[in-house]
Amino acid sequence: MMILELVAGRIMAPYVGVSLYTWTGVIGVILAGMSLGNYLGGRLADRWASLKLLGEVFLLAGLLSAAVLAVDALGLRLPGAWPIVLRIILLTAALFFLPSAVLGMVSPISVKLAVQDLAKTGSIVGRIYAAGAVGSIVGTFATGFFLISWFGTHTVVWAVAIVLLVLGAVFFLSGTRENSRRGHIDKAVLLLALLGIMGGSLLARTQGWLVSRCNLETNYFCIMVHEQLKDGRVVRVLVLDRMVHSYSSLDDPTKLVYGYEQVYAEATAYQARDHKPLRALSIGGGGYTFPRYMEALYPDSQIDVVEIDPGVTLVAQELLGLRQDTTIATYNEDARMFMAEEPRQKYDLITGDAFNDYSVPYHLTTREFNERVHAWLPEDGLYLVNLIDGPRRDFVRAYTNTLRQTFKHVYVVPAVRGWRESPRVTFVLIATDSPLDLAAFESIDAGDGERFLARQVLSQADTDALLAEGRVALLTDQYAPVDQMLAPVFRQEESSP
Repeated sequence: MMILELVAGRIMAPYVGVSLYTWTGVIGVILAGMSLGNYLGGRLADRWASLKLLGEVFLLAGLLSAAVLAVDALGLRLPGAWPIVLRIILLTAALFFLPSAVLGMVSPISVKLAVQDLAKTGSIVGRIYAAGAVGSIVGTFATGFFLISWFGTHTVVWAVAIVLLVLGAVFFLSGTRENSRRGHIDKAVLLLALLGIMGGSLLARTQGWLVSRCNLETNYFCIMVHEQLKDGRVVRVLVLDRMVHSYSSLDDPTKLVYGYEQVYAEATAYQARDHKPLRALSIGGGGYTFPRYMEALYPDSQIDVVEIDPGVTLVAQELLGLRQDTTIATYNEDARMFMAEEPRQKYDLITGDAFNDYSVPYHLTTREFNERVHAWLPEDGLYLVNLIDGPRRDFVRAYTNTLRQTFKHVYVVPAVRGWRESPRVTFVLIATDSPLDLAAFESIDAGDGERFLARQVLSQADTDALLAEGRVALLTDQYAPVDQMLAPVFRQEESSP
């Protein structure tokens, strides 16, 4: 059950994303299913407890687990106009409620079969539930640390189904030795079950259910890459779970699509005027779009990337134009761990690009992390980070306020025109101890002739007014309710970005 629960979050990510809501739906639906299964299993155990019944339960659980592989048939047909919370609950329930309910029947039937002496009921029940807990621990560790990254979610689900079906066959055969007539009936049932397994295997193969939609599945993301026409040119699109994370042009690394990348490019040009060679660090690699941009325009610069997922780096090298002989140095580890070390050098520019969809690594938003970033910057160094928020702007207010506790100057740059009316806005926050020469940005652009940062940056008065619009929180390692701040934005979203 724990294997299916962990797989649930990953297998649904391409359709409903990964967020607090996703895991709430998964845990809630599976608990509901197991609760119903415990109740029904107890009723069945009191009336018909037998190894044959236990075998039938395992066989049914195996078949229902295999049905999870039909996720594409369901996920791709969910109406995009439905509220995201409703889509999460319906998809989770359709895939995992029945398997968890049937698996919930196993414990009460097992207890009924094991208890022969009422005087030992407590110890027997205790051993059964202890064994179940050990199994849950092994399943959790094996799946989270190894199985998903080794085999992928679809193969893991199929393996679970096969194990359950084999167990079902063993218990079923063990319980069918009562009389010859009944044995004939039971063998017929078993034969039908085996034919069902064979038919299910054939169906899974022909329908492609054993093949993941992902180019690569890792412990962090379902990574997908496809091509798209953008501004009359073909670019490769990196999708992490369900969010478009970057657009990469294989023949022109200087092509930037997102507004926040234009802000990053102009801030980089600003820093490069007085820092030769420029030393830059990117927190998060994604499609390596901006590191490749910097490598092309500032070839003498030192460019380092901290990317937690080695799979993302691998895909960038194989599919997104990151050269094997690149001068970009990559560190595959959590940025918090990287920045916790004593600075080996100071970076003139640190850019943050580690936030994915509405699932924000909160430990990279806190005052404690900002202080570590501050330690790696010189007096005139810049820390740029992009984030997503909605009309309530709870997150951008909290993040701006938190940065102000560490840095002397914080600038807010909406990366979307008409941002006050938009239901979903990307902001770039620029933190530094030296005030920006905003007049200098009037002559700086990202190669498109447009002075984006100069036009979009909020004045300090406008920033203060933004902070005064509502409650302003301070994000710390002990208090960082980022998911809750973004929940209203998540609920209002009607289609994939």
